[in-house]
Amino acid sequence: MTAAPRARVQRRPVHGVLLLDKPLGLSSNQALQKVKWLLRAEKAGHTGTLDPLATGVLPLCFGAATKFSQLHLDADKTYETIVRLGVRTATADAEGEVIDTRAVNCTVGQVVEVLDRFTGAIRQVPPMHSALKRDGKALYEYARDGETVEREPREVVIHELELLDLQLQGDVPQLHLRVHCSKGTYVRTLGEDIGEALGCGGHLTMLRRIATGPFAVGRCITLEALEAMDEAARLACLLPVDALLEGHAKVTLDADNAARFLSGMRRRGAWTDQSHVAVYGPPPQATQHQPVLLGTARTQAGELIPGRLLSPVDIQQILEIAS
Repeated sequence: MTAAPRARVQRRPVHGVLLLDKPLGLSSNQALQKVKWLLRAEKAGHTGTLDPLATGVLPLCFGAATKFSQLHLDADKTYETIVRLGVRTATADAEGEVIDTRAVNCTVGQVVEVLDRFTGAIRQVPPMHSALKRDGKALYEYARDGETVEREPREVVIHELELLDLQLQGDVPQLHLRVHCSKGTYVRTLGEDIGEALGCGGHLTMLRRIATGPFAVGRCITLEALEAMDEAARLACLLPVDALLEGHAKVTLDADNAARFLSGMRRRGAWTDQSHVAVYGPPPQATQHQPVLLGTARTQAGELIPGRLLSPVDIQQILEIAS
């Protein structure tokens, strides 16, 4: 008996940012595709991957918001994690096979001292089980083939490393940490390195991202909650496109200058030098009073220099959806 073909989803323009609390076990792309399907969105992307074994904040971008998703690759991140001491695994997390076990003999004072050592600028060797590419091939692909390749240490910054709880005796000695770090930090590697510095080794058994840039987990929605909603409620969960531009200086142009700016032309004005500017213009209809986002720019020597621009079609669709 042949299964009935799945109904084709009728895609539509959707613009904005959805803050997803990514569930355990899904890759970032799997989570993105599920939400894209639920919203029936034409175009979608995310702001950097989160491991399948990690949960928490995953900003998903739709439509015009995908133009600015790269901005959040550079954002600082905050995680909560549990490091199981005394056991090393091949992948530095609970998914890998155990490759070493040792007794845990460290004291609370030694833990505090080691955490101090890992605060600030540190150097990390990226793990083999990561998406970092070497000669066009992801490191995890080499690892799956049983190969280990040379990796250069990279500098990252651990802004804050807070000890939330610890257990040094018993069957499951572990550290519960909060990590506020720069982009490019591998928390699995951090946990493994802390374990080595304590003389017993370790691996992560839990990793949860609780913030990325200005977006905290308290603002996120779960996939389960999203699935239970009707379409109107799902669309109401979207933040506007300029939610990705928090921290940008704002410039609002008149209609004439807005049209020229949107065509890629530089504008002159009494602006101070700014590297990150969000540019707005008047809406096409006089009945609407809220300025509309045109794109990003930088200001230098009194010139407004266009960066990533929305298309007139994007702007019109955003206004139609809002109304």
